[in-house]
Amino acid sequence: MSSLYVILLVVIAVVLMGVSLFRASLVKTKADYLVAGRSLPAIVLVFTLLSSWIGAGSLFAGAENAYRNGFAALWQPAGGWLGLLLIYFIAPRARKFAQFTIPDLLEARYNQTARALGVIAILFAYTGICSYQFRGGGDVLHLIFPDEVTPELGTYLIAFFVIAMTALAGMSSVAYTDLIIGSLVSITCLIAAPYLVIHAGGWAGVRAALPANHFQVLGNLTLVRALEFLVPTMLLMLGNQAMYQKFFSAKSEGDARKAVVGWIIGTVILEAAIITISVVGSAMFPTGEVAAHPREIIPYTARHGLPALLGALLLAAVFAKVISTASNFLFSPATNLVNDIFVRYVSPQASNKSVLIVSRLCVVLLGCWALYQAVFAESILQKMLYAYTVYSAALTPVILAAFYSRRVTPWGAVAAIATGTVVTLAWDIPGVKGNFPAIIAGRDAIFPALFAAVAAMILVSMVTPRPSASQLAEFS
Repeated sequence: MSSLYVILLVVIAVVLMGVSLFRASLVKTKADYLVAGRSLPAIVLVFTLLSSWIGAGSLFAGAENAYRNGFAALWQPAGGWLGLLLIYFIAPRARKFAQFTIPDLLEARYNQTARALGVIAILFAYTGICSYQFRGGGDVLHLIFPDEVTPELGTYLIAFFVIAMTALAGMSSVAYTDLIIGSLVSITCLIAAPYLVIHAGGWAGVRAALPANHFQVLGNLTLVRALEFLVPTMLLMLGNQAMYQKFFSAKSEGDARKAVVGWIIGTVILEAAIITISVVGSAMFPTGEVAAHPREIIPYTARHGLPALLGALLLAAVFAKVISTASNFLFSPATNLVNDIFVRYVSPQASNKSVLIVSRLCVVLLGCWALYQAVFAESILQKMLYAYTVYSAALTPVILAAFYSRRVTPWGAVAAIATGTVVTLAWDIPGVKGNFPAIIAGRDAIFPALFAAVAAMILVSMVTPRPSASQLAEFS
């Protein structure tokens, strides 16, 4: 059994590193590194979008939610599904804009201050997302090798591998390794989910083993709590810089739109399969180690509830998926430091060679910061909600306003980004929430931060000069 896991993990690691080394040999310019030379076809875009979105947030945080609340956990991925419906119309506009990062967009539509604040918000959000990928990957390695690898050691090993792989070839590496990983994960989950249902005694057996509310729309959740899962997921999807960078990397506007159709279909099917595996796993393993750490339910079920080969493939798929998502969310903020700070302010005339060196250094530094956060993150679900909220409140409203509002002003955008970031970061500081009524103080940060950011954007836009015609031209 152990030798099978070792073989699969080694094969995956070698293949992924091999793809990165090969793609690195093709990287010559800043555009090659940051947006894959704007050459990605629709099929590659589908799988890189799918892989960047479905990672530890789904495989661990979503699974933890499903273990506790049953199918009501679908409220979380449903936010992404709603966001995807809107993204179908945004994707061609994003490819037409064809820059490198979200802060590029913020400066073009608003001003340099919006750009700088956008970089700060992205760094907090994306290193947070990357950190729980490292933590989830460490859990997988511990479950595979319980006597040899502790969760902490596994976290360090995953972080080292992801940092090295991502630094090599940038977007080109990320996109083409995602093609391999996305295919593996999709096929394995679609086989494992129905097998587990049958193995657990069929649908009747699963229902008999779990509380009735695990099959209800809200389950153990209140409507407000369900929306606290849905809204930040939807808003992160709508403003996700990693997604926009993929659109910027597309061969054409048509490829970008086609990719979204495939992404919608793939996300709905795969997220539903992941929740199903988690719920069935909770019926099969209601006690023991996994009850204390429910975020581990999918790899635990793969290890103990599936035949050796299928279980090993699912564990390997989870392992690969964590690596893929970590690479995406590590690479994305690194492009911000390079494109929005180094090239923009430090060395505007930097050569391609200098940009590539600095880009790789930024990947390493941000990877170390994400690793530091991972060491102190116990609940992946809570870390996910924090990271999603920073981005959702601070950036998504102004990104959507860039494409769909002609009235939001540069200083309105600045006020929104600053307010959303500050409220999110301050919300859980001891004593802050105590200044509000209990009905507000008991909530996660998403609604207070989002309300404050949108209110600031509207109010400041009402009293500051309208954007110029040149600021609006690229977004019409």
